[in-house]
Amino acid sequence: MPNYANRYISNLTRDTYALILAGGRGSRLHELTSWRAKPAVYFGGKFRIVDFPLSNCINSGIRRVGIATQYKSHSLIRHVNRAWGHFKKELGESVEILPASQRYGDNWYCGTADAVFQNMDIIRHDLPKYVMILSGDHVYRMDYGALLAKHVETGADMTVCCIEVPNEEAAGAFGVMTVDENKRVKRFDEKPAEPTSLPNKPGMCLASMGNYVFNTEFLFEQLQKDAEKEGSGRDFGHDIIPSIIEQHNVYAFPFKDPSYSGTPYWRDVGTLDSFWEANMELVSPTPQLDLYDSQWPIWTYQEQLPPAKFIFDDDKRRGTAVDSTVSGGCIISGSAVKRSLLFSNVHVHSYCTIEESVILPGVQIERNCVIKKAIIDRSCVIPEGLEIGVDRDADIKNGFRISSGGVVLVTRDMLAALNEKKQNESTLAATEPQLTA
Repeated sequence: MPNYANRYISNLTRDTYALILAGGRGSRLHELTSWRAKPAVYFGGKFRIVDFPLSNCINSGIRRVGIATQYKSHSLIRHVNRAWGHFKKELGESVEILPASQRYGDNWYCGTADAVFQNMDIIRHDLPKYVMILSGDHVYRMDYGALLAKHVETGADMTVCCIEVPNEEAAGAFGVMTVDENKRVKRFDEKPAEPTSLPNKPGMCLASMGNYVFNTEFLFEQLQKDAEKEGSGRDFGHDIIPSIIEQHNVYAFPFKDPSYSGTPYWRDVGTLDSFWEANMELVSPTPQLDLYDSQWPIWTYQEQLPPAKFIFDDDKRRGTAVDSTVSGGCIISGSAVKRSLLFSNVHVHSYCTIEESVILPGVQIERNCVIKKAIIDRSCVIPEGLEIGVDRDADIKNGFRISSGGVVLVTRDMLAALNEKKQNESTLAATEPQLTA
């Protein structure tokens, strides 16, 4: 007997165009986004953040996807082309890059709503019944089919995907909704200082995930009105949603994980501390985000690399990794790695200790280094004997960034500045006259 529910949802996903907003800078990640947009930031040992909404689309059956890019998008575009460039337009599927290109005026993308407005002609060409707007900088797994089905069943003009979060976490960070017993949105506050609590859950509020579903023509009408409104911030949270909730059907869709009874996994890795914490969660024995689930794989691009290698078995020089994730191409040479996550092609030379750290691709760690509670950016070369995360004053003196939670960020530019400083000190010491007795 055919499963009509699945067919119903598959029809809805085929009639949907997804637009992922991936132009954000992610300024709270500081130097980690100096040369890449936040959606292009590495995560989980082999992925980029943008891989999660993209994988959710493909696994949900949504095969027409646009990615709106803007801020320092080269690495993001390169990754998307490598990982997602195999879809065939002739088969009704595509993942397209939509860079800011001043299609409707002289401005670049001026807000989330404007990013969609400037691509209306591209979306219209695909003739979708529904448009799904997705944030490109959150880590989670979600079947969008259930969201689409609820959108149609409620007769909504717009549906906002939401999640329950503590008030202190939402304050100044997320849009917060007040809904009635049918989940119809009655009020929307964008990043309030004091979020409104849920009636039955003091201290908890209903926060927007930045994911929306619109009926296509309704979306275009509202975007056109907003574009003609003087003083608008061209933003969904600040402008579009508050302007339509009184006269139109706007519903909230609570995000739930059917395989987990507690709060579903959703991370805004927008700060150094949250980025470090989310990666550290993955090295636990049973993380809530199961990257090994073959029923809902996270797709990405990865080089063809040899397996990770652990060498030397002497008492004082043994290559080990405990409670850690080590990616392909890594070599742990006579060093100890504990509770850490290593991306591809990391080489740890002998007599080093790495603890509670996130090491991005291509890092070289020379002998006798100690690294604790740190994020080491891509392609850094850590000089021999350097200690990171051991002495706060020394880290500050070396020019490394220390987060409020005590995570140390090290980048190539910081190491270059440190090397230049040491060279200058060495030159100065060599030219100073020597005192004699």
